[in-house]
Amino acid sequence: MKLQPIYRDCRQIPQLREHEGVPFFVFPAIEALGIAVHGFSSRLGGVSEGNFSSMNFSAGRGDRPEAVLENFGRMAKAIGADRDRMVVSWQTHTANIRLVTEEDAGKGVIYPRDYRDVDGLITNVPGITLVTLYADCVPIYLVDPVKKAVGLCHSGWRGTVKGISCETIKAMTAAYGTAPADLTACIGPSICVDCFEVGPEVAEEFLKAFPEAEPETLCPFWKETGKYHVDLWLANELMLKRAGVEAGRIYTTGLCTRCNPKLLFSHRAMGEKRGNLGAFLGLRP
Repeated sequence: MKLQPIYRDCRQIPQLREHEGVPFFVFPAIEALGIAVHGFSSRLGGVSEGNFSSMNFSAGRGDRPEAVLENFGRMAKAIGADRDRMVVSWQTHTANIRLVTEEDAGKGVIYPRDYRDVDGLITNVPGITLVTLYADCVPIYLVDPVKKAVGLCHSGWRGTVKGISCETIKAMTAAYGTAPADLTACIGPSICVDCFEVGPEVAEEFLKAFPEAEPETLCPFWKETGKYHVDLWLANELMLKRAGVEAGRIYTTGLCTRCNPKLLFSHRAMGEKRGNLGAFLGLRP
């Protein structure tokens, strides 16, 4: 299984593991803390078929519900989590955060969700696993080893500009007393700057939102194509630093979804006819 990682200083390529035929990624920085179960799925090892082949976690794109449920079960077993205590976001590119409690266990997997417009989840309940879904957008994993709390958020370009990672950290601070300097943050597999082509109006939003960045680094203009590009990884690093996370505790994986279509779902590569990857994070029981 060949990967096409993109390296840059202070980046950390996640390790690819496999459990009973289910390949998934883990982050050494989170493993080293010893308090969390976590993972990021590949598109392999599930039972979905056709455009959803095979490890798809989205039930709203036309896949068979029983296949999605089986995929959740396989991933849960692979990372050592309880499928029936997973809680899934309802993503609409907001900066809204939900504080997940014991009463939420299973929502989005075995029970319907009684919420929507939620792109970030936080919890301090051991055994609950937070789940967010992806196909190019940026997963942000947050682990507080001091207050024993976790946060997981879906940061597309809109969420990045809105500062969803900052909002997630603010919510953790308000709910659990999290000090941003204690956090370990991992920026998961997502689209790289070379692949993320945007219009000038999107580039302008990023330049306004991140005045501390070098414009030609954050939003390079490619003369060959006449298009702007945006470095979502850099933008999220800057947002995390702005929120108070120490630079040495931010780990960006450097693994692009669009560059690895045989292993990862990518909206830019596949369009609407595809499945969704899953990010998983919870406190150990």
